[in-house]
Formats: sequence, structure tokens, C-alpha cells
Amino acid sequence: MEKTKLIVGGMSCAHCEHSIKKALLENKGIVSVEVSLSQKVVSVEYSDLSITPLKIRQIIEEIGYDVL
Repeated sequence: MEKTKLIVGGMSCAHCEHSIKKALLENKGIVSVEVSLSQKVVSVEYSDLSITPLKIRQIIEEIGYDVL
């Protein structure tokens, strides 16, 4: 298992947190997602055999958030 932390702009409420978690967890290889609204950080644990950090970034961007 691998871990990555991404700085994500545009998150402001529990709905944002839920949307990001839901979008990521629907993908094969994502094991867990933690979102810190106060720090604007999304932490993802994933299997590098199934998904890449670039794909994780793209998933977040596709639902309307900015990965900084």
C-alpha cells in the first residue's frame, strides 16, 4: 500500500468532504480517504498496482476541485 497527500482548493463544507471521499472510493485500488477541511488536505491510501497518484489527482479535479 502507498499513501499520498494532496492539497485541494475549493473545499468548504461537509458536502465537499463527502463528494471527494465518494468519488475516490468508487475506484479500484483506493483503500481509504481522509479529508481535512481546515488544512485543505486529502490523504489517500491506495494500491499502486491498481491506481496512480496522477489518476487520484484527476478524479478530484474532474469533480470540480483544484489540486494545488
